[in-house]
Amino acid sequence: MAGSEDRPVITVLCADMNRRPPHMQAVEERATVRYCDTGGLAAAVTDAHALFLWDYFSSAVRQVWDRAGALRWIHVAAAGVDKLLFDELIDSDVIVTNARGVFDRPIAEFVLGSVLAFAKDVHRSHDLQLARTWKHRETRSVAGGTALVVGTGAIGREIARLLRAVGMEVRGAGRTARAADPDFDTVVASDELALHVGWADHVVMAAPLTPATRGLIDAPVLAAMKPTAHLVNIGRGPCVVEDHLIAALAGGQIAGASLDVFETEPLPVDHPLWDTPGVVVSAHMSGDAVGWLDTLARQFTDNALRWLDGEDLVNVVDKRLGFVPPGPRPSAARTAAE
Repeated sequence: MAGSEDRPVITVLCADMNRRPPHMQAVEERATVRYCDTGGLAAAVTDAHALFLWDYFSSAVRQVWDRAGALRWIHVAAAGVDKLLFDELIDSDVIVTNARGVFDRPIAEFVLGSVLAFAKDVHRSHDLQLARTWKHRETRSVAGGTALVVGTGAIGREIARLLRAVGMEVRGAGRTARAADPDFDTVVASDELALHVGWADHVVMAAPLTPATRGLIDAPVLAAMKPTAHLVNIGRGPCVVEDHLIAALAGGQIAGASLDVFETEPLPVDHPLWDTPGVVVSAHMSGDAVGWLDTLARQFTDNALRWLDGEDLVNVVDKRLGFVPPGPRPSAARTAAE
């Protein structure tokens, strides 16, 4: 389907053609919108000016890059862009935006729930209930506990604010160490994580997947944690070396792990993490509160209308960093009008 010369062409990649994004009418009135699945992407992206990755974990753009010479903008309906980025895209003038802001509060609530469940031994209570076993135990107080949040972006900051609201002391770990941070008070350098994790009752991995964070939680970091500590990963699976984590749990180096993301997803049925004592598995759902798909679609629609009006896009990713940097919104100069 060709777009008319005066109508920009926007391609929408769907994982399932029966589950297209809602709320697209305002965009369809002003642009030629092509919906496709992975098999149809090569044809649909030819002469397209914008690409909306509703199939937010797709890595198919790399395979059709030679057909995407007209692209000016790609929006991915996810906070992480690690599945999208590749060298040719990074080096190009194509603007990338993401779903920053949609998942902050739901993920923070999920982390708080994981912290509470661990401290109050909720999962063991459930196991004992299934066994019809009455066993009194003592649990830990959350107030007065400590948490180190690895990743000081918007999601990490919302996690910090929520954990502090229940009386926890929270620090951050980021690319640059600093003091007097408004949300973390103290931020330590993430490349020195092993020097700092021993302070924390809970270590929360909330960083995007970049070369610096891949395998960041490894054997030395796990060995430096408290034996009573709890690891939460809601960032990206490859940020944690899973074999090292399994060994640390088996050896009593840490007490538990709540994992929402994994190196391979779905987690294979024969993966040892399913049966590792102290592990709680969830299916990459920490940010997916009821209504999230509507919110993601409306976010794209709002951004697309800005683009069609020649205004700056929001949530512009620094492609070399792999995330939206803090501070003033970067300017997106390439608009539909160009």
